[in-house]
Amino acid sequence: MSPSQRIARIAGVLFLITFATAIGALYLFQPVLDDPAGYIAGDGADNRIFLGALLELLLIVANVGTAVVLYPILKRQNEMLAVGYVTARLVECALIAIGLVSVLAVVTLRQDAASADASSLGVALAGMKDWTFLLGPGFIVGVGNGLLLGYLMYRSGLVPRGMAVLGLVGGPLICLSWDRRPVRRLPVRRYGARHRDNPGVLVGVVAWHLPHCQGVQAVSDPLGL
Repeated sequence: MSPSQRIARIAGVLFLITFATAIGALYLFQPVLDDPAGYIAGDGADNRIFLGALLELLLIVANVGTAVVLYPILKRQNEMLAVGYVTARLVECALIAIGLVSVLAVVTLRQDAASADASSLGVALAGMKDWTFLLGPGFIVGVGNGLLLGYLMYRSGLVPRGMAVLGLVGGPLICLSWDRRPVRRLPVRRYGARHRDNPGVLVGVVAWHLPHCQGVQAVSDPLGL
C-alpha cells in the first residue's frame, strides 16, 4: 500500500468515526438536553451520559485526526488555507469540549445538590451546550469542512468536482442556517429541531463527506506523495 493510499484510508476511517460518535453522543445526551431540571430532580441516567461523553471525546480525537492526516495533502494546494482548515477543526473541538463539560456538570449537580437553584443552573448549562453546538458543529464546520476543505478539494481534484461544489455551497448554508431563527424561541433541544428544519443542508453535508468516508477517492500520485 502506497503512503497516499494509507493516508486516504486513515482519513476515511476518521471521518466515519466523527459521524458515528457525533450522532451517538447526541442521542445519549437527550435526557439532559430535553429536560435538564427534570434530570437533576429525578433518578438520572448517569451511565448513559458518561457513555455519550466518551463518544464526544472520541469525536474530538477523530476531528483533530482528520485535520492532521489531511494537512500534508492540503498544504500542497494552499498552505495558508490548509492551516486555516486545521485551525477551524481545533476551534470546533474546543467548542465541543466546552459543551461536553457543560453536560457533565449537569450530572454533577444531580448527584450533589438537587435543589431549585441547581435546576436553574442545569437549564443554563444545557443552554451552554446548545450554544457550543450552534457555534461549533453548527457554524465553524461550515467554514472549515465546507468552504476551506471544499475549495482545497476542488483545487486538488482529489474528489469529483461536483462533490467539492457541495462543500462550497453547503458550507455557507450551514453558516447561515445556524442563526436562521432566534435561538431563544426554540426549545431546549433546539439544535435537533434546527437540523430537522434543514434537511437539504444535512443531505449536502453527508454527500460532501461521502468521498472522505470512501477513502478520499484518489489521494494519489499526481501530488507526488
